[in-house]
Amino acid sequence: MRQQGDQQTISRITTGMPVIDADGIEVGTVDLVQRGDPNAVTVQAPSADPGSSLDELIESTAVEEPYVPADLAARLLHGGYLKVTTELAATGAVYVPADWVAAVDDGRVRLEVPVGDLPAEE
Repeated sequence: MRQQGDQQTISRITTGMPVIDADGIEVGTVDLVQRGDPNAVTVQAPSADPGSSLDELIESTAVEEPYVPADLAARLLHGGYLKVTTELAATGAVYVPADWVAAVDDGRVRLEVPVGDLPAEE
């Protein structure tokens, strides 16, 4: 079962580990490790209640990690992900879905994809 294997792999990753892409380029360092949760609540577009105050509306739309579009956030939350601090993205961070991790060896995280395929933090 691939997802179980992904979770075993991601459990061996710690913050501060260097991340290397499929082409051997150093992407950056692991900033956050999030194991997958198949029961994760996904974000849905808020429905505006005409009686709600502006503060309540803002609070209802506040998003926690990961800072990506809702469909990708749902995938990351369900499958697990890494947040990687990098100078290769304008926002300073990219996300790595757990199933894109090829291996964890020699204290490094090796990816199955090139850095250009990684979704940047918004």
